[in-house]
Amino acid sequence: MDPSMSAERDELRAMLGAAHTIAVVGLSPRPGRPSFEVASYLRDHGYRIVPVNPNVTEVLGERAYPSLLDVPEEIAIDVVDVFRRAEHTPAVARDAVAIGAKMLWLQEGILSDEAYAIATDGGLDVIMGVCIMKVRKRLMGELG
Repeated sequence: MDPSMSAERDELRAMLGAAHTIAVVGLSPRPGRPSFEVASYLRDHGYRIVPVNPNVTEVLGERAYPSLLDVPEEIAIDVVDVFRRAEHTPAVARDAVAIGAKMLWLQEGILSDEAYAIATDGGLDVIMGVCIMKVRKRLMGELG
């Protein structure tokens, strides 16, 4: 096994283990949607979910906010998990930096060099193009 892969896995496990609150940008209230499935999984595994979607007022029993900037300051966001098209992610990255998040996570199929640069320049760790639920399952031994 490549030692760098093991170190990367350990670092990811530590980051997800330290996270308590995950803002899910683009969280749909519809059970069949990937964002709903991922957020439900994360909630069921002990994370506080903060829905961010301007079109709804509540998802998974949690109050939804129109944007990250609308989330009250007393709710400390650790991870911003993004279910938006790549062209929308630079603005989300700017907001994630502004609220003091620790990590920007762009879901499967979402890649943005601009969002990456904004977030890393702002001191955030960035993961792009992979599903946070699948990564967590793999890290925690839930997948074979």
